[in-house]
Formats: sequence, C-alpha cells, structure tokens
Amino acid sequence: MDPLTPSLRRELRARAHALDPVVAIGHHGLTAAVLHEIDVALKAHELVKVRAFNDDRDEREALLAGIVDALECAPVQTIGKLFVLWRPRPAEQAEPARKRAAVSPRSEPQPKQRAATPSEPRERARDFRRAPAGVPRVSPRRRRRIAR
Repeated sequence: MDPLTPSLRRELRARAHALDPVVAIGHHGLTAAVLHEIDVALKAHELVKVRAFNDDRDEREALLAGIVDALECAPVQTIGKLFVLWRPRPAEQAEPARKRAAVSPRSEPQPKQRAATPSEPRERARDFRRAPAGVPRVSPRRRRRIAR
C-alpha cells in the first residue's frame, strides 16, 4: 500500500482518537484468528485500533509489520502498545452517500397538548412538568415568588 500523506495521516489520527481497541493480540502472538478479526474490523470500519499485550518494543514493531504485510493496510500511528491501522474500503463496498430525507423525523408535527378545562383537575395544568404547549415551564416555588 502507498504511504499515507501527512494531511491524511493527521486526519486519520484525529478520527482514531475517540476509538477503543477492537482487537487484542495476546501472548500467542499474531495467529490466523487474530489476523482474521483485524481483517473483519478493517472491512467494517476502515480505521481500527489494535492492542498488543507485549512488553518488548521490538516484538511489537514486528507484530505491526506482520499485520501491515498480511492485510495490506497502512499503519497510521503507534502509541505504546496500541496500533492504529487504516485500509480504504474497496470501491464496490463503499457506502453510497446518504441522502437526507425531505422531512426529518423531528420536523414532523407533534400532537398538541390541550389545556386543562374547568371540569378537569387544576393540578394538571399547574404541574410544571406537564405544562401545555406554549406555556413556559415554571416550578411551583418560582410561581409563588412571581405571584407575590
């Protein structure tokens, strides 16, 4: 895979900041199962973090080189025992751009609450948690202070 440009690497590092490691490499090292899980994660997310439970720096570098060679991905960053890996999705699997709906679910009209009538209990209308539409929510204590 071609080396990453500095601007792309910076962008990927920023996106990876909030990610948690999805694959852990244990004391058995880089097995076929671990490679498969990293491959699945890369296909699903493009950008993943991998944790290596190994104290030797040279062995961690060898693990990273093995992953990059086997899965044809690009190393974005190494932070101690964490590897950030990126591989673009193939063109046929790339998600099409999502189109926004003309009307979003939040812009749909909500049913209006009706105001309390004299025949209904007055408590319902006074309860600040269930104030009718258009009436500001005011606590009973605040309402007493305003009335004075």
